[in-house]
Amino acid sequence: MRLIGINGGTFDPIHYGHLRPALEAKQRLNLAQVRFIPCYQPVHKGQPQVSAQQRCEMIGMAIESQPGFLLDTIEIDHGGPSYMVQTLEVLKPKFAEDSLVLMMGTDAFAKFCSWHQWRRILELANILVLHRPGQEILSSATAQGMQEPTEEEQLWLDLCVKQYSLPAGQIQELSVTQLDISSTLIRQNLSTGLSADYLTPYSVVQYIQNKKLYQAE
Repeated sequence: MRLIGINGGTFDPIHYGHLRPALEAKQRLNLAQVRFIPCYQPVHKGQPQVSAQQRCEMIGMAIESQPGFLLDTIEIDHGGPSYMVQTLEVLKPKFAEDSLVLMMGTDAFAKFCSWHQWRRILELANILVLHRPGQEILSSATAQGMQEPTEEEQLWLDLCVKQYSLPAGQIQELSVTQLDISSTLIRQNLSTGLSADYLTPYSVVQYIQNKKLYQAE
């Protein structure tokens, strides 16, 4: 069973905080590929500051030298609000013999049960929760039995495995190098005249400069 990483997000812009954890996940879980899927219209965030085409072009530049990293424009091509469940329903027939592995950080997992049709997501894919070294998925109060687990924590307790054995419905965790970089930080820096050097690949920095993106109005 091949594992196909699904890495969704706004990527406004893409940066090393997206890229390094994805690479570590690919290498340590032996993912056959990681598909970077930029959303068209996010449902949990504000609208992107640059066009879908520009975000896709920056992703393409950032991942072009890494084998197994692929840009997937499925949500851009679909248009409208981007729901992961719809994306997985389209992808699953294309990877019928494989396991789709939906990658997310702890903040996203903590809100997973608020996602649109989250139960259906677990029928279509496994989940990989990426976290910084030493970080626990369960709160200390839950782990010590001092409070009832949240819905997400109960999912974790019920579905967590050391290694995927099924094509969907299981949750695994992975400690990765998490860089304290965000797209918001990059946009704020650029809007005040600061450089994005060393926060995102140089090709992306050059693209942003040439296109005059994220500048103060």
